[in-house]
Amino acid sequence: MQLTAAVAFLTILQEESVSVHTYAHSFLQVILLHLEQRDTGVSNAWLETLLAVIEVLPKETLRHEILNPLVSKAQLSQTVQSRLVSCKILGKLANKFDAHTIKREILPLVKSLCQDVEYEVRSCMCRQLENIAQGIGTELTKSVVLPELIELSRDEGSSVRLAAFETLVNLLDIFDTDDRSQTILPLVKSFCEKSFKADESILISLSFHLGKLCHGLYGILTQDQHLRFLEFYKKLCTLGLQQENGHNLENQIPPQVLEQEKKYTSVRKNCAYNFPAMIVFVDPKNFHMELYSTFFCLCHDPEVPVRYTIAICFYEVSKLLNSGIYLIQKELITLLQDESLEVLDALVEHLPEILELMSAGGESSVQENKLSSLPDLIPALTAAEQRAAASLKWRTHEKLLQKYACLPQIISSDQIYYRFLQRMFTIMMTNNVLPVQKAASRTLCVFLRYNRKQEQRHEVIQKLIEQLGQGKSYWNRLRFLDTCEFIIEIFSKSFFCKYFFLPAIELTHDPVANVRMKLCYLLPKVKSTLKIPADKHLLQQLEMCVRKLLCQEKDKDVLAIVKRTVLELDRMEMSMDAFQKKFYEKDLLDQEKEREELLLLEMEQLEKEKQQNDGRPLSDKIFDKKRRDTKTLTQSLPKSIPISVPGPSSSTPSTSKEIKKSKLIRSQSFNNQAFHAKYGNLEKSASKSSTAAYAPSVSGLAKTAVLSLTDDSFRARSASNVPPSYSPNPALPSTSRGTSSTADSKNSGNKDPQPRKAVS
Repeated sequence: MQLTAAVAFLTILQEESVSVHTYAHSFLQVILLHLEQRDTGVSNAWLETLLAVIEVLPKETLRHEILNPLVSKAQLSQTVQSRLVSCKILGKLANKFDAHTIKREILPLVKSLCQDVEYEVRSCMCRQLENIAQGIGTELTKSVVLPELIELSRDEGSSVRLAAFETLVNLLDIFDTDDRSQTILPLVKSFCEKSFKADESILISLSFHLGKLCHGLYGILTQDQHLRFLEFYKKLCTLGLQQENGHNLENQIPPQVLEQEKKYTSVRKNCAYNFPAMIVFVDPKNFHMELYSTFFCLCHDPEVPVRYTIAICFYEVSKLLNSGIYLIQKELITLLQDESLEVLDALVEHLPEILELMSAGGESSVQENKLSSLPDLIPALTAAEQRAAASLKWRTHEKLLQKYACLPQIISSDQIYYRFLQRMFTIMMTNNVLPVQKAASRTLCVFLRYNRKQEQRHEVIQKLIEQLGQGKSYWNRLRFLDTCEFIIEIFSKSFFCKYFFLPAIELTHDPVANVRMKLCYLLPKVKSTLKIPADKHLLQQLEMCVRKLLCQEKDKDVLAIVKRTVLELDRMEMSMDAFQKKFYEKDLLDQEKEREELLLLEMEQLEKEKQQNDGRPLSDKIFDKKRRDTKTLTQSLPKSIPISVPGPSSSTPSTSKEIKKSKLIRSQSFNNQAFHAKYGNLEKSASKSSTAAYAPSVSGLAKTAVLSLTDDSFRARSASNVPPSYSPNPALPSTSRGTSSTADSKNSGNKDPQPRKAVS
């Protein structure tokens, strides 16, 4: 009940259910009354509530209701619990009053508690000196707080000495150079010497604060002192490793030895945490001579917590080394091959940034890909994925697959195709964890986006359509729809319409209700890829499929979603005026995607013509130049292309009006996420998408001309667009608007029908 009441009082304060004046009048005395409960948990709960109340109470209330009674509560005649509570309250009050009041009323109590007969009270008050120093300013801190800290650092209680050391480290910024060099530095040196000889209790704290300590003392250390601190750090990094060879069986190790080894592991873990700070301490230029061997030991440490911590710090180390990052490439491979998935999970968090730094840095500035000198990278990456897949930690596997989307910026297209892309297919087809399958699907789409060989791209598209979209398992067909969603996000609209539009809407005939239901949710995004008037024939087929679902769907859940989707599709044109500029900008981004896709084709053609197998192909340079030109052109488009609102559509619009209308229609397209070459933009979610209309001349589904609803009619129209079986030079379904003409839109439904592959 006491704990519940304390939490309730705190909740009332945090939610501001009553005014501060009412709260102080009604609840403050109750809180103060229960501070000295015998039960430590209950007392701490009420103390936490009081400390939160102190933040909002006015000064006069604090003085009369809390500070004045505190004088008697802090006396030696009171219980230890009462004096401990007084220490924490004083630390909180120090920031609420001016320096004069603190000096006259609070500092005498602080000095008294620092000299308390109980070491627990001295330790507690020592830890509050940091808050008090911030309240009284630099001068009083030097004259009052620093002498107390020096005296407490020589205390007979180890916990008091430890509190004094940590408080000194935290207050380093307050003291000037003279205080640091004449008072604090000798004290720190004494701590370091005693930690090995007589007082191992402060080793863990010393190793944790060593980076901050070296940073604070950096400007006052002589060369000899600098080397001594560095050697001390190196000694801590290998602490306890020399003794492990003497133990073979755990049951033969005495308990006290196990406890000591656990302490030493914590020390080495703290050293790994401080490694980036020590690189700054020695200067990154001296890393190879001074710290590389220590880094090697930490990466190969026998204890998982140490390797886990250095894996977390690996990205910071990489940034600090800059051009010297090539020195730690082998350690990256070591951590990727680590037997612990915890270490792998920590490293993968910033793996794209690490690989990008390694590909951009190194000894050679001429070589395009600096990772070519690291042949073990690809085997290490594939082995890491296989270990994650074989474990039960699917979240690590999912994260790894997501991070692999950066590989097109790191390694060649052929390496991705032969070593990673096929593996993504296997995961999509065989893995039983949905988030893992979706991560593999998205990464595969990124690989496809940057694949530089048309034959390989066609093969991947063919496999996606035949093995997923037309697969025998409904689960695969669901994953095909997920893949379509990623393709809409990553690729240009024309790419989706050319290869995936018809295979996607064909799933309206799927025998499984869940597949039809998922397709209905996707239809607004599918419609957003269309551009009028070039894709009028695709829009007609989409509307015919939706109308057929309305007329023939028997599943009540699917039918309900179809009805909602129809309303959403019909409302898409209502957003045109309100969001016209926004969609216009998105359409420009889509044009940039389309240009980049065309540049990939041009680059492939140039590579074939030049037949350059060694060094960087000339076509890469041409591609980069064209890509820069494309970005420049894209940035200038908003200034050169006006945004106009077309008038009411007529039955025979002129060519110029049709062009303007087409631009406006595309500007109202679905708000899909723009895809940039850098990996960071790939991680943006497509969940912020919204829908919009496309053509004022094309009204809602209820207003369009009546089309044939027979299944045979639809199949005859789309049969010519269904991909045939794969051949060395596959002929993929194509509804490309790049070669569209008036005749294309008129004759889209009159092509000779071809046999359609059966869909289970």
